[in-house]
Amino acid sequence: MVNLPKRLNDRIKELNIIALMQAGSQVYGTDIPGKSDIDLKGVFLPNKEQIYLGRIPRNISLTTKKNKDDKNTPEDIDVELFSLHEYIKLACNGQTIAIDMLHTPEDMIIEKSAIWDKIVANRPKFYTKNLNAFVQYARRQASRYCLRGSRLGTIERVLNLLKEESLLAKLSIEKRLRDVWSNLPKLEHTRKYVDEKTGLRMYEVCGRKFPETAKLDYIIPILQKFKDNYGQRAEDAKNNKNIDWKAISHAVRAAIEVKQILTEGTITFPLKEAEYLRDIKQGKLHYQNEVAPDLEGRMEELEDLAEKSTLPNSVDRLFWDKFIIDTIEDYYYINYY
Repeated sequence: MVNLPKRLNDRIKELNIIALMQAGSQVYGTDIPGKSDIDLKGVFLPNKEQIYLGRIPRNISLTTKKNKDDKNTPEDIDVELFSLHEYIKLACNGQTIAIDMLHTPEDMIIEKSAIWDKIVANRPKFYTKNLNAFVQYARRQASRYCLRGSRLGTIERVLNLLKEESLLAKLSIEKRLRDVWSNLPKLEHTRKYVDEKTGLRMYEVCGRKFPETAKLDYIIPILQKFKDNYGQRAEDAKNNKNIDWKAISHAVRAAIEVKQILTEGTITFPLKEAEYLRDIKQGKLHYQNEVAPDLEGRMEELEDLAEKSTLPNSVDRLFWDKFIIDTIEDYYYINYY
C-alpha cells in the first residue's frame, strides 16, 4: 500500500473522502519497475459551504514535487481528487479515468466509504454502447499516425470538395458545412451523426469532428494541415521513429477495456494483455507492421460490437442526479457514513 507523505496525508484528511485509490499503470499491470511514478485518484464530498454558495471545485490536485511542472520521477506521487459532482459527470460522459476507477481492485483501494460502495454497485448504469470517450481517445491516437493510406485518400477527397465549394462561395456568401451537407461524401473514415448534447449534425473525418455550423474556411485549413503532416508522420511510422509509444499503449488499452465492457459488462484489472501493452509502451514492437494493424483491427471490432450491443445508447442522468442529491442529504442531514 502507498505511504503518503505527511503534507499530502494531512491535506487529504481535511476532505470528506468518498474513495482514494491507486490508478494508472500500477492498476493496469503495465508499470515498469524503476520508471513508473505513483498516481492516486479519488472522490470527495463537497462541504456545506461549497454546496450552498455554488463553489464546488471540480477537482483538487496534489503532488510531492516541489515544482508541479517538473518531470515525474519514480519516487513522485500525484494525487487527483474529483468532487462527487464532477466524478459523476465524468463517468456519465464515459471518461476513461472515471470508468477505470469503478473497477479498481480492492487491494488497490486506500480508503473508501459506503457511498463509494453504492456507486460501484450501480456502475453498470454508466455503461452504454457508445462509450465515446474511450473510443474517441483510441481513434485520435490511431489517426495521429495515419494508420492507412486510405486515410489520406479520404482527407484529399473531402478537402477537394470543400475547396471547390468555398471557391464558389466567394461569389455569393460564406458557406457553412450544412450548406453542402448532401454533397459530403460517405467514405471510409468519415461519419455523419447528430450530437446528443447540441442536436447539431456532425461530420467526422479521420477522427476530426466538425459541426454543421462550421464555416468551410475554418475546416479547410485544419484538413490541409492534416494532409501536409501526413507525409512526415507516415515516414516516421515506417521507420519506427518519433512515435509516442505511451499514448499508443493507452489507445490499445482503451480498446481492450471497451471490448470487455461490451462483451462481459465489466473491466478486469490487471489487464490480461498487460505484457503486450508494456512492450508497446517501451517501443519494443514495430509500429507500422505490428501495432498499427492490431489497433486498426481492434477499432473495427469495437464498431461491430457496439452496433450489436444491447447496452443503452446513453446514461440515465436522472438516476445519477438523484443519487447526488440523496447522498448529500443523507450525509449532512441524517449523518450518513
